[in-house]
Amino acid sequence: MKPVLVIGGGIAGIQAALDLAEMGIRVHLVEKSPTIGGRMAQLDKTFPTNDCSTCILSPKMVDCARHPNITIYTLSELQSVGGEAGDFVAQVVKHPRYVDETACTACGDCAKVCPIVRPDEFQMGLSTRRAIYIPFPQAIPQAYLSSREDCLGKDPIICGRCIRACKKQCIDFDMQDRLIELPVGAIVLAVGMETFDPVALTEYGYARYQNVITGLELERLICASGPSGGRLIRLTDRREPKTIGFIQCVGSRSLKYQRFCSSVCCMHATKEAILAREHIPDVQSYIFYTDLRASGKGFREYIDRAQREYGVEYIRSRVAKIEEDEDGGLIFHYEDVVSSRPQVMKVDLAVLATSLVPGPGVAALSQVLDLELDEYGFFRTNPFSPTDTTREGVFTCGCCRGPADIPQSVAQASAAAARAAQYVMEIGSVGEG
Repeated sequence: MKPVLVIGGGIAGIQAALDLAEMGIRVHLVEKSPTIGGRMAQLDKTFPTNDCSTCILSPKMVDCARHPNITIYTLSELQSVGGEAGDFVAQVVKHPRYVDETACTACGDCAKVCPIVRPDEFQMGLSTRRAIYIPFPQAIPQAYLSSREDCLGKDPIICGRCIRACKKQCIDFDMQDRLIELPVGAIVLAVGMETFDPVALTEYGYARYQNVITGLELERLICASGPSGGRLIRLTDRREPKTIGFIQCVGSRSLKYQRFCSSVCCMHATKEAILAREHIPDVQSYIFYTDLRASGKGFREYIDRAQREYGVEYIRSRVAKIEEDEDGGLIFHYEDVVSSRPQVMKVDLAVLATSLVPGPGVAALSQVLDLELDEYGFFRTNPFSPTDTTREGVFTCGCCRGPADIPQSVAQASAAAARAAQYVMEIGSVGEG
């Protein structure tokens, strides 16, 4: 049997890789970022059980790294694919890390002497990192990397502090891009999604009012490994908010932006409102929603629990605009759908539930692999075989085929792995015959 190429190292890609590897099929797992883990690594808890996200994800990441049938390529991108189904030849570009990941012990001595400070992408820009850094403590591979774009004068030899501080001599700024050719029998796409940038919605004041944040930014604030050490605070005065307003459908269910429902936002906001009360016992949360989407197992009970035990109030409405007062408080102007009257409410913190949109990797891969996209920009799939794309031998799962929560993404990943395994096994048996 030929190997399978899995593109994307989030929870869906990891699950697909592990399923295939357990079947005895070799897997090449390609991830464009410095570590596997994806968006799930940034979450504090998962709904509807409120289990620790990292506690679920980290063992899978470690299993993926240690499995003898899985080879991980981080900082890597698919450049081209030749051949046909069952006999693909994929060319992958592995970008330099400038640190030998097999020798690095993640001691952190290099980062301690680095003079360059940049916003930390993993922490959603709410804290800083150095030009040489490790994305997060559980990152796989457990090795630092250097960002040449951030490094001093873009010519690290001018500084060289990290080189002198590294006792293992892991740092090598002469590393170059490497082209890797991989013969594979099938391809699984699990490149995930991005979140809508709410700056375009000027009526909400995101990036203009510091106390207007996104759901992912709130995730980092309430996480113990986050920039505030797990303290839920307002960014203006670093005080705990007493009232929080969650605005749903930001950038989704809109004729101007995304027409589709992002499916996870209602439950995501509910989870965050519950966690906010657990962090701040007297906080009051209001969720301004269009329609409640709670179709998963235990989802409706989760919302009932939020109302009954945590005092979360759901207001069916559309927020027209947000204004800021002199003390950093936020004034919501909205129409209450039930009363059909305009209303005003002041809160301490506003949280925007931004829509899930296709990442740039989806459009790029559609060009490389000659795949069709649907009307929303996700990979088009066969309605009777929902992991099959428009090209034979190429399968997809997770949020790159449409918005999905974690359980859905994992289930789709196992389905895509099963289809890919079936495909390479059939091709292999034909070859042997």
